[in-house]
Amino acid sequence: MSKYLIIQSSVRGADSASGQLAAHFKKQLGVIPGIEIQERDLGGNPLPVLDAALLGALFAPAEGLNAEQKAQVALVAALIDELKAADTIVLSAGMYNFGAPVQLKTWFDYVLQAGRTFQYTAAGPEGLLKGKRAILLVATGGVYSEGPAATADFMVPHLKLLLSFIGITDVTVVRAEGMALGPDAAKAGLEKALSEVGMLEETSLA
Repeated sequence: MSKYLIIQSSVRGADSASGQLAAHFKKQLGVIPGIEIQERDLGGNPLPVLDAALLGALFAPAEGLNAEQKAQVALVAALIDELKAADTIVLSAGMYNFGAPVQLKTWFDYVLQAGRTFQYTAAGPEGLLKGKRAILLVATGGVYSEGPAATADFMVPHLKLLLSFIGITDVTVVRAEGMALGPDAAKAGLEKALSEVGMLEETSLA
C-alpha cells in the first residue's frame, strides 16, 4: 500500500488555485487501488506559530512539562509520525509575497527536529527521511518558473531546501501561474496545471 500525506496551506481552502490542484490530485488518487491518503488542512486549522514556550517544551525533560506543554509536544510527535508514515508528501501552497504561507512554514518548524527527521554528523547535517518523494502544487499570481520574475521566487527553492534537509530530494513541482494576470491568463494557467496534475500518477493508473 502506498501512503500519501496531502498538506494544504491556503487560507482560502478549496476556493484557492492550489486547493483546486490538491482536490484534483486527491480525486485522481481515489481511483488507484491500494492508496492510503492522510490529509492536513493548515489553512483551515493552522498550527500555533513556534514561540519560546513551545521551543522550550521541545528541549525540556518530559517530567518537567505542564499539561499545555505536553499537548504541544504530543502534537509535534503526531506531525512527525504522519510525515514518517507517508511515502509521498504533497504540499499545496499559494505564493504569499514571494514566499510560502506562514501556515506551511510553521509546519516545517514543527517537523524539522534534530534526531527525528535529520541529524548532525561530522560531515554536516543528514536527512533521515530518505527514500520518500514530494509533490509541490503551487499557485502564483505572476509567472515565476521563468523570465524576469524567476529570481523573485523564494517559495519553491525554499520548500525544496527544507525537504532536502530531511532527506527528500525527489521533488516534482506543478505550478498554476498567472493567477493575478487577468481572467484569461488565470484560466489558462490553472487548466495547464490541472492537466499536469492529471498526469502525475498515470503509471499507477495504467
